Amino acid sequence: MSYEEVGYSFVYNQLYPFEGLQNYTSGIIHHVRLTGLEPSTLYQYQCGDPYISAMSDVFYFRTMPPSSPTNYPRRVAVVGDLGLTYNTSTTFSHLLSNHPDLLVLVGGISYADMYLTNGTGSDCYPCSFDESPIHETYQPRWDYWGRFMQPLVANVPTMLVGGKHEIEPQAEDQIFVSYSSRFVFPSEESGSSSSVYYSFNAGGIHFVILNPYTYYDKSSDQYKWLEGDLYNVNRNVTPWLVAVWYPPWYSTFKAQYREAECMRVEMEDLLYEHGVDIVFNGHVHAYERSNRVYNYSLDPCGPVYITIGDGGSREDIAVTHADDPDECPEPSTTADLDIGGGFCGFNFTSGPAAGSFCWNRQPEYSAYRESSFGHGILEVKNVTHALWSWHRNRDYYETAGDILYIVREPDRCLANQGN
Repeated sequence: MSYEEVGYSFVYNQLYPFEGLQNYTSGIIHHVRLTGLEPSTLYQYQCGDPYISAMSDVFYFRTMPPSSPTNYPRRVAVVGDLGLTYNTSTTFSHLLSNHPDLLVLVGGISYADMYLTNGTGSDCYPCSFDESPIHETYQPRWDYWGRFMQPLVANVPTMLVGGKHEIEPQAEDQIFVSYSSRFVFPSEESGSSSSVYYSFNAGGIHFVILNPYTYYDKSSDQYKWLEGDLYNVNRNVTPWLVAVWYPPWYSTFKAQYREAECMRVEMEDLLYEHGVDIVFNGHVHAYERSNRVYNYSLDPCGPVYITIGDGGSREDIAVTHADDPDECPEPSTTADLDIGGGFCGFNFTSGPAAGSFCWNRQPEYSAYRESSFGHGILEVKNVTHALWSWHRNRDYYETAGDILYIVREPDRCLANQGN
């Protein structure tokens, strides 16, 4: 190995201002920024201190292809809500076998927040620990998760999304501390002031990562950043535009149904105007793919929304749909206080569900849904065609449970844009 870069080391704390809760100080975390790397190139690397013979094993990774309409990562793996369970191990094995060039983790990473500080866990935190003065976490779960995932994330470029399980509140109202300390994000490079929303290119794909657990209204820093980021996307260089955040807008499962409606109200028009092609979400522990949709109506220029929160979470898999008989949730119970924005889940005013909070059948914008664990693979073929496949855990890793080409129509949908 011919090159050396020097980084920095630090620790972070998870502190609780309540008697009886165990505080946590992490092990030493090392971050190194590599510069001068060539695109589409395989590199080997080690981490550590060569002067005291404290070096890691040799790992490798391949850099992303250059940004152009003819270059794309061969396979982008997408999965949410992995956690660390028996089902996680199957998802992990299938991910390895499908050899992705890029991994996008759509929130729900370690699920350290499903445990008290003493390590006691539950499949339903609010059910079991409703007397806790603050939402506790068991930070060593992050270490367990990292060691388990090392064969994948040490060798495949990985981008993460901060979801509800990464909030992890602590003293002085700090949030997302573990998430922001253990991982590094291209926030500065993409003009963002936060680690929870940022953007990056992977060949001819521009990814935008958003976060509903920080301010997102039209006067917020996040919204203004998103406006600028989308405005500056050159679709002649990165034709594909993909947005990712944790709670879905277009899930038809009863769990988390219309939970992020206030975010949709604030941001959907902006994403639509700029021709976002695909949206990935997690949170709901099932798989669902929409038809192209905008404002709950079929629209050939709307994004395809894919809920992929089926990585293996210890919480129950989602089975019931909001359109099943007598399963429509009470609207006042659907808003997530962590998302904020007040209450936006009003009854539909048009279409087949007009006057109701839920449809009485599978909505026409919902193309496919299934209550199974798995992961997805995105293979962009050219400027207009991308192959999406979803792989359920109970099948052989190469077998697709849902597969289709997602087709862009830039002449139709971007005709009024200057890029």
